[in-house]
Amino acid sequence: MAQPSASPTPCTLEPGPVRTVTRVVDGETIILDDGKAVRLIGALAPRARDANAAPGAWPPENETIKALSDLVLGKRVKLGFAGSRSDRYGRILAQVFVADRSRSDWVQGALLASGHARAYGLPESFACARELLAHEAEAQRRRSGLWSNGVYRTFSADHPSALMKQRGKYVRVTGSVVTVSRTKGATYLNFSNDWQSDFTARIDRKVLAANPAFDRSLDGLAGKTVVLRGWIERRNGPLIDIADPSQIDIPEAGGAAATVSERDTPSPLQPVGLPGDPI
Repeated sequence: MAQPSASPTPCTLEPGPVRTVTRVVDGETIILDDGKAVRLIGALAPRARDANAAPGAWPPENETIKALSDLVLGKRVKLGFAGSRSDRYGRILAQVFVADRSRSDWVQGALLASGHARAYGLPESFACARELLAHEAEAQRRRSGLWSNGVYRTFSADHPSALMKQRGKYVRVTGSVVTVSRTKGATYLNFSNDWQSDFTARIDRKVLAANPAFDRSLDGLAGKTVVLRGWIERRNGPLIDIADPSQIDIPEAGGAAATVSERDTPSPLQPVGLPGDPI
């Protein structure tokens, strides 16, 4: 989140159906009673490949599956939508809430606040980024779950060789921006003067056009320390492609962040029941 505003726009979701969870596939995928698979967009679960561990042998992965199962298995949940509604595998992308007569617990928020997942987004699926990051920050503050595990540490932009070993993985990187360079197609945050081998962040012109205030703020990042999140790619040196402003955090920036009190009311989503299925 580049420059949080004093009066942020609340996360607004389009209410979806209410169904029962019949199976938990992994730490971010559930199966509903109509057979549809739902991916919990915004909460990235740990996987064995994060640590190059054998499948099924990575404790954080198993702990997240258990935590998700405890939250939703056999229970009725309601879905909330914003942005893209499906991924390339045909899974539904949704925010998920445990349906209860008295309250609606946000599943992604619970996983993030307990340190069982990391906040992330996909192109066209960055809704509720502010709230997701606020919940993750609570776990970071307490060093809960993943945030006490060295595999999920924040990497330094000054060590490109270590970053290159994380190629294809989702990581957090911190460093001081040396220069900001603009081309016709993108803007680049360079973390050294050797852009051909060192770490770089790239922001495509389409992202800039969709976020003009964010675009205007980038030139002022030179000399500032930032934290970025995303998947490491190899383009000369290691690179993160920024698809949304929420992938860049300026720790010293002013402004009020979303509070964890939003956990129980993350959006104006109202309970929605299926015909003949009162909530």
